[in-house]
Amino acid sequence: MALLVIGGVAAGLSAAARARRLDPRLEITVLEKGPVISYGACGLPYFVEGRVREARDLIVYTPEYFRKERKIEVRTGARVIAIAHPKREVVLEAGERVRYESLVIATGARTAASGIAGTEQPQVFRLHTIEDAERLRAFLGEKKPKNGVVIGAGYIGVEAADALRRNGLRVTVLERSQDVLLRRDPMLTAAVRHQLESHGVELRCGVGVGAIEPDRVAGVPADVVVVAAGFKPNVELAVEAGVELGRSGAIRTDDRMETNLRGVFAAGDCAEVNHVVTNRPAFLPLGTTANKAGRVAGANAAGGRERFPGIVGTSIVGIFGVGFATTGFSVEQARAEGFSPVSARIEAYSRPRYYGGTKTTVELVADRASGRLVGGTVIGEDGAAGRINVIAAALHARMRVDEFEELDLAYSPPFSPTWDPLLIAAQQLKKSCR
Repeated sequence: MALLVIGGVAAGLSAAARARRLDPRLEITVLEKGPVISYGACGLPYFVEGRVREARDLIVYTPEYFRKERKIEVRTGARVIAIAHPKREVVLEAGERVRYESLVIATGARTAASGIAGTEQPQVFRLHTIEDAERLRAFLGEKKPKNGVVIGAGYIGVEAADALRRNGLRVTVLERSQDVLLRRDPMLTAAVRHQLESHGVELRCGVGVGAIEPDRVAGVPADVVVVAAGFKPNVELAVEAGVELGRSGAIRTDDRMETNLRGVFAAGDCAEVNHVVTNRPAFLPLGTTANKAGRVAGANAAGGRERFPGIVGTSIVGIFGVGFATTGFSVEQARAEGFSPVSARIEAYSRPRYYGGTKTTVELVADRASGRLVGGTVIGEDGAAGRINVIAAALHARMRVDEFEELDLAYSPPFSPTWDPLLIAAQQLKKSCR
C-alpha cells in the first residue's frame, strides 16, 4: 500500500509520521514544492526581529532525517500540478507521475493579497516561508529603511509590526476591517491599539489598500512593506480533482479528515474542521490545529479509525511583551452564531501585588439561555497562556459558568492570587446568566 502526502510542513509531516507509527510496512512519500520542510513558521517574525539568529534554527527536521529515522521518502522541489484520482496518481511539474492508494492533501494557505497592485516590487515582502523571512531580514540590514507599513492586523501582521519596530523603523499597520486579530471585538481592538501605539506603532483600521506605490501605501510613507492580509486556502489542486469545498472556501472534511473522495484526506490550513462550540465546520488556520488534524488524517489514510473532535479556536500573540489570547467567540461573533451572549470583563492582578503582580484583563462570554461558556479573552504580561488554556478546556468540556466558577485553581504568590482573575470574571458573569 502506498500513501502519498502533498505538503511537507505541519499537517503533512504529522500525517506521514502518524501513518508510519501505525504501519511500519507502508510505503510513504511526501511531496513538498519548496526547498525546506518541517520549519517553525510561527517563528519567522522572531527571526526578522533578530531574536532567532539563524534561519536554520527554525528547521526542526530534514528530509534526510525522515528517510533514515522514519523510513519516509520526502522530496523537496516536487510541485504537484494535478491529481488524477480515478488513476490514483498525481502529476508533477516536471511531468513525472506518482501513484498512490491513499492521499493526504496538506497544501496549506497563502496570503490573500491578489487584489493589491504592486506586490512584486523589491521593497514588498510576505512573511510565509523561511525564504520570505531571509529576504526581509537581508533588506532591513542592507537598505536600512526608516518607514515600514504592514498591511493586515492579524497575528502575522502585528508580529511583523513588532519586529520592524524593534529594528528601529517607524511603523504603520493598515487594516481593512474595524477589528484586529481576526476577531470582531471592539475591546480587544482598543487594547491592541493602545499597546501598539504606546510602543510607537500606528494602527489604522478601516483602510483598504488597492495598490502599493514605490514610496508609500494609502498615503503613508513606506520604504518597506509587509503584506499580511489574511489567509486563503490552497485548494485549486483539490477542486480540479473533484474534492468538495465547504462554505468557508476550504476543503470540506468529515471527523476522520476524509474528503468526499474515498481515500483522499485533507488537513491543515487548506481544510475545514469542526468547531466544538457550534458543532459546525470552520476554517481557522492555526499550527496547533494543523498538527492534530494531520495526525488523524495520516492515521486513517493508513487504515486506522481515528476521529478529530474539533477545535475552539484558541490562539495567543505577543505584542511588545503583552500576551493577547482568545478562544471561542467574542460577544459579536457569538451573536452571529445564533447565541444570546452575555459577558463580563474584569481587571485583576496576575499575582499578588507584593510579588510583582501585573494587571490582567479577562473577559468571559456565555450564552444567556443555557449558561454555557462560549468564549473568552485574556490580556496580560504574564499568565495569559495558562489562563486562556483553562477557558479553552472549559469550552471543550461544554462547561456552564456556574461550573467554571467552582474550578479548583492553583494558588501560590509566585504564580497566582488566591482568587484567580478567571474566577472573579466567572462570578461577575454568573449574575447575568440568572
